[in-house]
Amino acid sequence: MNEQDIIELATNQPEGFSMVQEFYRDPDIYQRDIERIFMNSWLYAGHQSEIPQVGDWFLFELADESVIIMRSTEDEINALINVCRHRGSRICVENKGCSKILVCPYHAWSYDLKGQLRGAAHMGESFDKSGISLKKIHVELLAGLIFVNFADRPSSFAPVRDGLANCLSPYRLENAKVAHRQTYPIESNWKLAVENYCECYHCAPSHPEYARGHSLAWPAQRTGQEHEDVLGRAQACGLSTDFVNRTYLEAPGFGADFAYERYALIRGHVTGSEDGKPVAPLLGDIRDYDGGATDLQVGPVTYALMYCDHVVMYRFTPLSVGQSECDVTWLVNGDAQEGRVYDRDKLTWLWDVTTQADQVIIEHNQQGVNSRFYRPGPLSTMEDFTRNFLSWYLDTMKKPGILSN
Repeated sequence: MNEQDIIELATNQPEGFSMVQEFYRDPDIYQRDIERIFMNSWLYAGHQSEIPQVGDWFLFELADESVIIMRSTEDEINALINVCRHRGSRICVENKGCSKILVCPYHAWSYDLKGQLRGAAHMGESFDKSGISLKKIHVELLAGLIFVNFADRPSSFAPVRDGLANCLSPYRLENAKVAHRQTYPIESNWKLAVENYCECYHCAPSHPEYARGHSLAWPAQRTGQEHEDVLGRAQACGLSTDFVNRTYLEAPGFGADFAYERYALIRGHVTGSEDGKPVAPLLGDIRDYDGGATDLQVGPVTYALMYCDHVVMYRFTPLSVGQSECDVTWLVNGDAQEGRVYDRDKLTWLWDVTTQADQVIIEHNQQGVNSRFYRPGPLSTMEDFTRNFLSWYLDTMKKPGILSN
């Protein structure tokens, strides 16, 4: 399918409906997704606690690209393309490690922690290594959360950082740590996974564990007295009640989306757990439980559930036209000790069982979309955020040529 075919398909897509089959199955559209969206957006790579010491690194991988996320100095994190400047071999082949110097295992070219070439044997007297270094991509920190962007000139991250500063401040996520991280493979196109996350129309029928504690599953409770009571208590607990929505068509720059909204949990629940009771110490400067939770979005495919005692980060990554994965990270206070002040199984229970259920739901969705009888269906009033995502996606696909920030 050529560019003009894709533009026409996006232009003719009926508004307020799910998308036509080709957007979930066509390999040319998938490649356009990668080049237009994922190579130009701010993407969550991990948390700075995963690389606490100089020389610590982990890999972030996407669409044949491998990036070394490395602490180069005490105050600096670099994102280096994991491709040797000799003949292109991968340099780091494990998922994480600690290195005083990066050495390619193929011909032993070596690089310092900022990616500068330091050693290359048998290259001749005229060889000048001073101008050779690993390619860097852009990296930004948001309260300890590491975001990367492959574009040469990405959208500014400053509006994201400034727009969320007040909301994120009480959590002190820069002082948090990763309590658990798990990847869930999904046999579906990445867009079906994101669409599913963006709506809670399915929450009551598909996620009873989530629905018994979260008002988003029940629209009537979103504006009820309990919601007002939670917002009234939030400030006393040190939490922001700001409503921020600069996502998709309203984002300050391409791939620089951000949103924040606090809402009430069901009465008797103070966090996201099996029984609604605390599972870890209060985060940062938060003084008490207000009975609420926060939805956070940063970039087009990174989301978070923020409770008073822990945060759950969600990242969706395409693997192929019909495969994706969901990476989930649980954050707690940096000084919290597992087995003493939190139990990892209790901490992760809710969003593990929910994500496993989502795997099944999304894969069934893809199987249905694959049918020769599939036709786009109308979206409900509980799918407004999915509607916004689809509008943004189609608008992106309609634009010819190379995207420019």
